[in-house]
Formats: sequence, structure tokens, C-alpha cells
Amino acid sequence: MSSPSLPASVPATVTVFASPTSWIESDAVAQCRQVAALDGMIHVAGMPDLHPGKGAPIGAAMASSVLYPFLVGSDIGCGIAVFPITLKRAVPEKLAARFPDLDRPLDPERDADDPAWNVLAGEIPAGHTEGLGTVGRGNHFVELARVGSVLDAAHAARLGLAAGDLVLVVHTGSRGLGERILRAHTERYGAGPAPDPEAYLARHDEAVRWGALNRRLLAARVAHALGAAPTEPIVDECHNLVEVRDGHYLHRKGAAPGDGRDVLVAGTRGTPSYLVAAHAGPEANHSVAHGAGRKMSRGDALRRNRVKHTVEELRRTPVGSLVVCGDRQLLFEEAPSAYKRIEQVIADLVEHRLATPVVTTVPLVTYKTADVGVATERRKRGRR
Repeated sequence: MSSPSLPASVPATVTVFASPTSWIESDAVAQCRQVAALDGMIHVAGMPDLHPGKGAPIGAAMASSVLYPFLVGSDIGCGIAVFPITLKRAVPEKLAARFPDLDRPLDPERDADDPAWNVLAGEIPAGHTEGLGTVGRGNHFVELARVGSVLDAAHAARLGLAAGDLVLVVHTGSRGLGERILRAHTERYGAGPAPDPEAYLARHDEAVRWGALNRRLLAARVAHALGAAPTEPIVDECHNLVEVRDGHYLHRKGAAPGDGRDVLVAGTRGTPSYLVAAHAGPEANHSVAHGAGRKMSRGDALRRNRVKHTVEELRRTPVGSLVVCGDRQLLFEEAPSAYKRIEQVIADLVEHRLATPVVTTVPLVTYKTADVGVATERRKRGRR
């Protein structure tokens, strides 16, 4: 791998691809400017889902001649994949009770006979077996959804999608592996650059491959539990990574590759998501939004939604879907109202000619964490 060119002599530029009516926090823009001031930084592109992160903005693509691991963060390889699935009937109440416990890891020895392992080709990246087949916390999820509106019939047909089709949407990353890689760097260098970029990239690439494998394992576990055959993903794009492009390091933190890729831009558990054909150019660092983006911090969402909603209200969404979540705090933190309007995010992508919507996906069941008690009660009611 050739080394990137020397730092640019002109100041780094910052562009936020959002309309004046979009909700963009000033703190997020300030973080973009702080990143732009780093040595070697060339251009920072903020997506319409831009919001503040821990030390660096989320929803941004950042090009630099210097590699900064903290700009990617700890969840290296996090991404969203879409898997077609065929079921005879899709009744949310019945299917929610059949979701497996995706907080329980797959163990290569204990669970050697689990059919989900059939998606594994070759060795487990980095030999990291901890947390395989699990979703994680935060905004990660596995969702059974139905294709709603078809907005580009020709492109949808190329993907094999039609209105009414069912898909599994999986959003997760490298779990503890990415965190381990970042910690090994920050313990010695803090927020500074990687002293050996190629060594970091080798570990980073393993985490990216691990995240992709984990999404496949999760989809296979759910498919088998619902009585369906696992399928290959029609979309699988990572939005936390760094790539070497045009002689520079392109860091993406909550921004999906937008150079001719198909990307699922996630809404919330109570709104549609949008599968888009991305065609972003260099002014956007070849990137698009990865989701609706938070408009409330987790603390704010917890306080406000405890006043506005009950737990049971949040288990059924405005679109009639069900949420499987045994963590009550997470239910409040991840309520749809904590996020920006996905329709505005997509409108901004279209307005700035970064993407073209192809189809929407409407949630039926969204899995966040195991809720064994609720699932058991549903099974009991089903036998009555």
C-alpha cells in the first residue's frame, strides 16, 4: 500500500449536506470544524443525519492525509445489511415470539450443530469468537420488514424487490473486537494519529470482515427461527470504517459509502427506512447518510419519553409493528421521537443529488434485546 500524500497546504473545508429546515445541532457542526483543524485534514462532509458524537461527529465522512483511529471509533465495521426472506404469513404478534435470543452468543464448540454456521466461509476473522451472532445495544437492531413503496421500479426489479416482499434488516458491527482495537491505540496515543497506519488497517479490516459475518449469522439465526431459509444479502454496506482513496485516508463515522452503492438508510422502529441508490461525488467524500440521526441525547430521550409514554406504548409503534426489547431504559432512549424525520434526511440526499430512493421498508418486528417473559406469555396465549 502506498503512503498517502503529504498534508494539504490549504485549510480543510467543511460542507454539511442539509437544507436550512433540517435539524442540525450547532455542537455537531462545531465538531466538524474541530476535526477540520486536525493535522493533514483535507475535507469534512457532514451528512443530513449529522449529530454530535464522543469527540467526533456522527454522520460525517472525513478525508485526511493522516489516519486517525478515533474518527472511526470503537464499532469498526458497523453496517446495515438487507436479506430477502420468504414466509407464508407475516403476523407480527406470532413472529415476535419466535425471534431467538440474540443476546446469547453462538459458541463454536457448544453450538457446533447450529445451522446458522453454514453461512461461515473460511475462518472467523481475527479468531474472535466473543459475541458472535449477537446484536449489541444502542441503536443496533434486527428487523423483519415489508417492502412498502416502490419508488424506482427498474432498480427495485434488479434487486429482486417488489411491494409486499419481506426482508430482514440487520444493523450491527464488530462488537468487542472493534472496541479492543481502538483501546489498544488510545491507551498509547489517545486521539492522535496511528503511528503505523498499515498495522492499524490490517486489524481494522479484520473487524470489518467480522461485522459482515456477524450480520450474516444474525440473519441466519432469525431465518431458521422463523422457519425460513437463509439468503445472501442484497445490500450490505459498512458505515464505520476508513479506506484509502485517491491517496488519502477517508474516515467514515456513521456515513455509508455512496459511490454507486445501494444503501439502506435506516429510519426508526416506528417509521419506514429507505433503500437508496447512492451516487455521491467527491464534494460529499463519496458518502451518504446511514440513518435518521439522533435529535436527542440518550439522557434527554430517557427523561422526556418517560413522561410522554408507557413501556407498553413503546412496544407497539405508530406503523403497527412490535418491538422486542427487555431493556426498558433502551425503549425510552430509542423511541422514534428521539430521532430526526427520516423523510427530511432522504429529501436532503435527493436535493443534493447524493442518492435516489428505490423502495421503503416498513417494520413488522424490531428486535433490540431479548424479552423472554413477553415471548413466553405470547406463546401461552397462542396455545389457548
